[in-house]
Amino acid sequence: MSTETYILGVDGGGSKTYAVIVDRDGHKISSGISGSSNHQVVGIDQAYAAIKESIEQALHAASLSYSDMAFAQYALAGLDRPHDHEIVRKALSQLPFARWDMAPDTMAGLRTGSLRNVGIVLICGSGTNAAGRNEAGATVQVGGVGYLYGDSLGANYMATTMFRTAVRSWEGREIASSLPDKLLAYFGYSTMEALVDHFLERNIQQIREGALTISLHAAADAGDELAIRLLKEAGKELGVTGNAVIRKLGGFKGDTVPVVLIGSVLQKGRNPHLLEELRNTLETENPNVELMIPEMAPVYGAILLAFDHLQIPTSEGTHRRFSEYGGYEQQ
Repeated sequence: MSTETYILGVDGGGSKTYAVIVDRDGHKISSGISGSSNHQVVGIDQAYAAIKESIEQALHAASLSYSDMAFAQYALAGLDRPHDHEIVRKALSQLPFARWDMAPDTMAGLRTGSLRNVGIVLICGSGTNAAGRNEAGATVQVGGVGYLYGDSLGANYMATTMFRTAVRSWEGREIASSLPDKLLAYFGYSTMEALVDHFLERNIQQIREGALTISLHAAADAGDELAIRLLKEAGKELGVTGNAVIRKLGGFKGDTVPVVLIGSVLQKGRNPHLLEELRNTLETENPNVELMIPEMAPVYGAILLAFDHLQIPTSEGTHRRFSEYGGYEQQ
């Protein structure tokens, strides 16, 4: 067993699971990556297997063992209700860590952008979620459990909306737009007739192609009015959701409400129309907001939460270091 202090963070989502080991000074030691660990998507057995695989890759790469970890912090998608916590905690208890904890990915996302771990976090990745934490440590979550229960955000939802809006434009039920051409290029068809006919024959009713939002952003960047409208609608919905979180927390003391923006649509897209509409909507109820788009990967939010458990102080320098490491693409 090593005499050094090592901390493990695990970021588990709907597409991948990323584990990182650092020392108490925040130096990255090793990492591991595997598939989806959202138990709502793949089931608890496959989720547990993915988490374990990513951890053991990181341990093996550093020639370390479970007993060498001073603390392990999981930040996982799919921890939306007490029932989710029960299922996942029971599975994770099989891993032989002496000290560990788990939290929703929203809380790790908040920690990546907030030195004090206070504020709200809006997630718009493949799916969507929103949460907040006030000065007293109280937390709330709004949304994150699907379209039927009020969610209308996330890359998959936006891809479906883009698809149907492009069809409406092609049929003349919407203004002229480049979106039909974007669909043809993405899916590899020569005509909209062929695309629509093929999709109908396959009974496709939902588009689970989050990467299609890259084409939506490109169209908006080129000035396409319909694409801009869709991104503004997403921004407004994010703002409405953020205001709901702030109200449920009873507001925030001080002059500024930190709003941390997480997920590929926000962190990679950074569309000015979406962000302007988001800010304007938030400011209808909360005139003093500060939008923050963290540079660090979500897994380092898990590590920062682990540092908090161990009472290891962190600073802006810690945040800068973690930002420089990048995400799983740079492992």
